[in-house]
Amino acid sequence: MKPLRILFVARPYSVHTSRWINQIADEGWDLHLFPSSESPLHQDYRNLTAYYFERNPRAQLHQSVKTRVLWPLTRGGSRVRSLAGRLSPNWTDRAEWLARVIRKIKPDIVHALEFQEAGYLIASTKALFAPGEFPPLIVSNWGSDIYLYGPLPDHTEKIKGVLKAADYYTAECERDVTLAREYGFTGSAWPVLPAAGGFDIENMRQYAQPGPASQRRVIALKGYQHWAGRGLVGLRALELCADVLRAKDYSVAVYSTYNPDVHLAVARAASRTGLRFETTTRESREDVLRVQGRARVSIGLSISDGLSTSALEALIMGAFPVQSDTSCLCELVRCGEGVLMVPPEDPAEVAAAIHRAATDDDLVNRAAELNAQVARERLSESVVRPLVVQMYEQVARETRKQNS
Repeated sequence: MKPLRILFVARPYSVHTSRWINQIADEGWDLHLFPSSESPLHQDYRNLTAYYFERNPRAQLHQSVKTRVLWPLTRGGSRVRSLAGRLSPNWTDRAEWLARVIRKIKPDIVHALEFQEAGYLIASTKALFAPGEFPPLIVSNWGSDIYLYGPLPDHTEKIKGVLKAADYYTAECERDVTLAREYGFTGSAWPVLPAAGGFDIENMRQYAQPGPASQRRVIALKGYQHWAGRGLVGLRALELCADVLRAKDYSVAVYSTYNPDVHLAVARAASRTGLRFETTTRESREDVLRVQGRARVSIGLSISDGLSTSALEALIMGAFPVQSDTSCLCELVRCGEGVLMVPPEDPAEVAAAIHRAATDDDLVNRAAELNAQVARERLSESVVRPLVVQMYEQVARETRKQNS
């Protein structure tokens, strides 16, 4: 049997995209990526062919990664494409180019990772094909794709269109499988899996501080403050319980502080509370794991989420998660035992959870044991990767059976 040919439509720069695809990079399959936006490729891809309108910098790409330039001109491409787009809109339409790639390479499976870029694009592309002409389509729901955007008037019909186009659907939460059915999905749903695939737990644990979690004296805070993240609420909560944290000699590590407003707020919180703060901005994944591996408590707040990769990394590293209740983490670990769930915009509730996790040694030590077991059984790449391989193979078998 010939190797499977899979075309992914996804955000090219996302570590979640690269981690998902790399799960199957050594299967001997023919893997392709059509970027949902003209952004650079993440440096971790392997054994992949990617398509771009213009030449993509290759400096940090693995030698097994190939790039194919769709636009025929090597110089002046952007200006000429802009002119061509005004004269003939279809010539620069991303869905039209994706349709050309699909007709050229004839993939066995098309898989859209995420809805708002890749899913909307793939739905527009499938509309360009005759009934029965398009390959089997899998659509992955990432954290906020349906839960947050589904009720919004500008997105509801687009989401329904994606789900109507999809033959298969995968999500991180049973919550989002139910929502997909409510929005009209009638195809086959894969078992729920982390959006970025499985974790190399043994490698990650090398960054964990040895000894019981209760001996750690760092509180980690995810510093995202944007359309979904609520890092500033976390900072306010830390101020509200600063007395007990200072008395027990805790320091605070704020990571992923891309927003300058968060830096200013951290400096202000340090001045007001006397707590020791450290911040990181453009950190590597290893840097984040080092923070989580020193943390007794890990705070992640967002108005919408799925399982939350940072929360999964926290529980793998032995940190106790204080997570917004918009996440579906309680589908995976025991609420009140392995995680404390809080409203993402209520600093008093968040402060109460931090206070409990910072003072209850039995809670955090028991959680570390429970969460480690969950990680081994549900999150390890040795568990997740074979499931992913089996699911792609199942799609291919079902397609062959239908076509025979």
